Amino acid sequence: MKRVFAPSSWLLSKLEGRYAPKTSAGPHKSRESIPLLVILRNKLKYAINGHEVKEIVKNKEGNIFVDGKVRRDPHYPLGFMDVLSIPKTQENYRILYDVKKRFVLHPIDAKEAPYKLLKIKRKAMGPNKIPYIVTDDGRTIRFPDHEIKVGDSVKLNLTSGKIEKIIKMEIGNTCILTGGNSTGRVGVIQKIDRHLGSYDIVSLLDSRGERFITRSSNVFPIGTEAAIEISLPANKGIKLTPMEEKAEKMKKAKKE
Repeated sequence: MKRVFAPSSWLLSKLEGRYAPKTSAGPHKSRESIPLLVILRNKLKYAINGHEVKEIVKNKEGNIFVDGKVRRDPHYPLGFMDVLSIPKTQENYRILYDVKKRFVLHPIDAKEAPYKLLKIKRKAMGPNKIPYIVTDDGRTIRFPDHEIKVGDSVKLNLTSGKIEKIIKMEIGNTCILTGGNSTGRVGVIQKIDRHLGSYDIVSLLDSRGERFITRSSNVFPIGTEAAIEISLPANKGIKLTPMEEKAEKMKKAKKE
């Protein structure tokens, strides 16, 4: 596709070429994911061009793992909460959003790499009366816990494929936003307003005491107020004002 129309969350320069890689069909929507090629070439700088990325990805040894499985498609889509592992360099990354709606490769240790959090999108009864749930990354899990509801998130072990923990979307739990004007912000749920026939509105409070609201579909529970299940980037999901950003840049410039 034309580079001009690539999602802004990829942070591609519009002057470095005419075209941009397009994601293959996969577990995430094209506008809510980033291709593996862009990560290896533009983010991690492991390749100079697309040809080198293909050599890395298509190697028989299996150089790139996504959620514990070898991926050899350079256009494979990586979305929110996916775990990217590179065994040869012993690096593990989790795909997150920053407060400016951009994809971030957050480094994680080996203890955090074997699991990921998934949000429940649908819960239904299948053939032969077998209950199942559908997650935000397209997984279908049969015979789930009866306490799991739509909007909750679960901690999934990528090795065994079993659910280890349920995180409810309820007052007092910590969440990160995956859509809307507050994408990437982290806060504690203070209030949930139910609107029949319309969108449910969730009110959150961040660690600085600032309130913000969004639709319930944008809220992704990541733990309780006391402890969250994943590590967060340096800004911890706090959105700064333009003046505060300028002051921080000046502090960094003085230190350098």
